[in-house]
Amino acid sequence: MERTEPQEPVTAADGAAPQDPPGGDPPGTPEAPDASEPPDGPGAPEAPAAPEPPEAPDATDGKRRRPWVRRTGRVALGLVLAVLLPLLAAETALRVNYRGDPADGTYTRGRDALWLGHAWVDGRKEDADVDALARRLKGTGIKDLYVHSGPLEHDGTLPKSAYPRARWLIEAVHRELPGVRVQAWLGDILAPEHPEALHLERAESRAAILRSTREVLDTGYDGVHFDLEPLHSGDGNYLKLLDALHEETESRDVPLSVAAHQIDPLPGLHSFWGALTGHPKWWSQEFFGQVARRVDQIAVMSYDTMQPLEGTYGGYVAQQTALALEVTPPSTDLLMGLPFFKENRFGHWAHAETVPAAVRGVRLGLSRTDADRTAFGVALYVDFAATEADWRAYRDGWVDEP
Repeated sequence: MERTEPQEPVTAADGAAPQDPPGGDPPGTPEAPDASEPPDGPGAPEAPAAPEPPEAPDATDGKRRRPWVRRTGRVALGLVLAVLLPLLAAETALRVNYRGDPADGTYTRGRDALWLGHAWVDGRKEDADVDALARRLKGTGIKDLYVHSGPLEHDGTLPKSAYPRARWLIEAVHRELPGVRVQAWLGDILAPEHPEALHLERAESRAAILRSTREVLDTGYDGVHFDLEPLHSGDGNYLKLLDALHEETESRDVPLSVAAHQIDPLPGLHSFWGALTGHPKWWSQEFFGQVARRVDQIAVMSYDTMQPLEGTYGGYVAQQTALALEVTPPSTDLLMGLPFFKENRFGHWAHAETVPAAVRGVRLGLSRTDADRTAFGVALYVDFAATEADWRAYRDGWVDEP
């Protein structure tokens, strides 16, 4: 799902026997014989024989005449089974993956993040809002705030008018939440899926993004977080951009962070899905690792998964956590996204994609793959859609170790 610019507060009937006309004999009924005529006898003319009734059609004729009906039905049934049986098997496997108990100690490492809407830098928020945010985050594992400060223009530029209150927010957060970093969340929609969009294959666009990054960091941000979508697996131009951006952020000793697509739950699924729909959705595990090695933080958007049940969603998150851990270097913070929003549409069902299921899935994946990893956390999407139940589930399941 594209999260580049959040919105704040989807004759007779056929086959019937013909009927006699009212008030008389039906047409064609022979007249009664005249009483003055002699009765039948040896010299009387012989009456014509009644016509033989037509033979009833053989009930099997239709079957013999329409073999294609049987063949079509068999093919359709085969296609349905070919789709449903693997899908059922995959969903069963995810449900099984949700079973078991997380390992002891698989709780926050103090490296969690929260996505914040644009209202924090465009003048809609005040000191009282920062105070309320500080109270909300006290005692949690939140270390980074990804503050929406874009979107980028389609040529990669970013007008400073997009974040007029950024310096005020940064200073207020540093005052009320010491140790918490404020990162500029930048993004845009990408070509080729959207022709009127940002083209990463253009060197001038990548150069403009680098200049925009320098400008937001000069404003005082503690880092920069990119969410560029839909980003196809294997995009070498994206890797070139990350190399240039990381060189810049390293020189300033600030983190480079990115939002990442999910990893193929089945090998090569992104290629199949892309050929089928034109939107690959997933990344290969190899490409995910290539991205993770070029950044300081990578946050998996582990929501909008098309999962219909809470149990299969939790199993899916556990699988995604394990796949990401396998290819993320120890020097890079891996964050798994939590769905702090409620939507019902194709790809996302609020009754299935819940915070408790996501947290349990994260802990299971962490437990089975690298339970002692410190460079790990969760990322909460998004502040303006969060409910009290979401915050409570985050604290109960991930922060407050019993």
